[in-house]
Amino acid sequence: MEAGERRRLRREAAEYYRGQRVPERMEDVLNALFPLPPADLYGELANYFSKFSKAPVICKLVGRKVLDGVGQPTLEVEIYCTVKNYEKRICSTVMATHSQIPENALPETIEADAKERNYSVHTAVQWVNEALNTMLRDLDPTDQCQADKMLGEYFANKIEEKKKIEKEEEEKKKAEEEAAKATHASPSCPSASPPKQKKGGKTGKKVSAEVNPIPPAEPAEPVLRGSLAIGGTSLAIAKAGATISRVPLYLHTALLKHNQESPKEMTLPLPMVTVLNCEKKLPTKLKLVKEVMLIPPVELSLQQGIERVLDIQKEITRLFESPAKRLGSQGDTRKGKPQKAPPPPLKRISHLGCLTIGYDNLEQLLLQLQTACNNIGLELGIDMYLAINFAAHELMDYGKGKYEILTGTFKTPDEMVAMYVEMIDNFPFIIALIDPLRKEDRDQWSSICCALGSKCYLIAEDAATQISKLTTDQNINIAMCSGVVLKYTNQTKVSDLIELTGVLHGQRRVTILGSPDRESSDESLVDLAVGLGARFLKLGGLSRGERVAKYNRLLAIEEELAANGALREAKLEFVDFAEDSQPEQLPDVLPAPEQD
Repeated sequence: MEAGERRRLRREAAEYYRGQRVPERMEDVLNALFPLPPADLYGELANYFSKFSKAPVICKLVGRKVLDGVGQPTLEVEIYCTVKNYEKRICSTVMATHSQIPENALPETIEADAKERNYSVHTAVQWVNEALNTMLRDLDPTDQCQADKMLGEYFANKIEEKKKIEKEEEEKKKAEEEAAKATHASPSCPSASPPKQKKGGKTGKKVSAEVNPIPPAEPAEPVLRGSLAIGGTSLAIAKAGATISRVPLYLHTALLKHNQESPKEMTLPLPMVTVLNCEKKLPTKLKLVKEVMLIPPVELSLQQGIERVLDIQKEITRLFESPAKRLGSQGDTRKGKPQKAPPPPLKRISHLGCLTIGYDNLEQLLLQLQTACNNIGLELGIDMYLAINFAAHELMDYGKGKYEILTGTFKTPDEMVAMYVEMIDNFPFIIALIDPLRKEDRDQWSSICCALGSKCYLIAEDAATQISKLTTDQNINIAMCSGVVLKYTNQTKVSDLIELTGVLHGQRRVTILGSPDRESSDESLVDLAVGLGARFLKLGGLSRGERVAKYNRLLAIEEELAANGALREAKLEFVDFAEDSQPEQLPDVLPAPEQD
């Protein structure tokens, strides 16, 4: 700009501020006085001075009781941070809950479990709003390791407090019993108790009753009231750390796992989409199967795989709605008389987000799925694979010492192994068996892994112990298996998942992150699965909002990674346990499917 022009603009500006006259183009005055437009200038100044501001720290935790996807109480944790001297709400998490009560439990057992859950959530809210709120104040939300360490120490102290209280109660009860015995003891009846002791000394029948052909069920892991506060707070801090760092939660998790080294590529977990829920309490004969899941081929994009699953799901529903096309609906003959077609199967959407249906045998179920796929031009084993959850711990009849696979049909643990071997030989499109046996049947787990490990995944879900015990001494204290389903519940911390997935990877076992029975609308599980490099993601079906939201989140992550060129194709590799001593052997890989 020439000197004369600059003087003119200055004169016009001075006259303007004296109120003498308004220049025709005030923008020229401002542009001359400021090298940048005002908005840009303020942004530059804000960015400059923000370098000298204090890093955000946690200033407040808020816990409250909310409802999960099935209307049961659970915990929400909110994180507030001090950002540039202002208190700001950063994020919140809603915990999912997992019940250890089987679906065929007695009503009074279910009612007691519901009451205990209410007490536990109430205690968790108190922990968050009181002790944890004070303990974690002024903590850097990006320091996940320190946060989880503090949470772990707090929980350990609560465990010790509970043990101390239980010990005091036990000692008090013992003292009361001894005092009662001393009070009832009298010289007038010295021979009252000895006959009872002699009568009880007959142990002939007890000796035979002690012979048990199967290992007894391990007691359920106790859940400390309030433990949801530990898992909820740890996950909320992870989300806050990702928000403060301005990265997605899945990338923040990957950075935590890889010591802040950003991965160049990431693999999406393959979805295990539940399409059928065969409840144990249904009146039909088949008790063996609890969940049937579809696994899309790895060569398809997630979007293509989900669309293919939806097509199969629609066809299955259509077959159920059409009596002429249901299996067995044509009506067979008995003693020369035509029989009426069986009544329509039970149809309703379960809490898992899929169709609830019963069958009379396994072949009937698998034939129905094959028919549905064939009707839309797909073939199981090429265009889609199956995974089956057997929930074997719910099948055991401890009186007989056998599994009840059909109503009135029982098998020993060894016979179960032989049945699964035959099943995979006849139906090779089944590539994952979840909980085919109880966790107590360790010998049979070894047998089935050696027999089928090179053909499919043998996965422990309820057959695995709690995450807090899985990480003890860097060892996985479960039976031999191909992988473990991890569920983020109770006192689980993000650091626990990072540690455990590393141990599983070192032992050539795959990681499956799974939704608990009572899922919430929180989508964090998907980000954790991607960031931790899980092989599978078990989210349930595609028919409930809290579950569909997670599939939508997975699709969004796929789109983001693909746009950044950071998406790596997954692989399905089985472990040959019989040849496990030879690590150089190439694993079995599934055949490539046809693209849509």
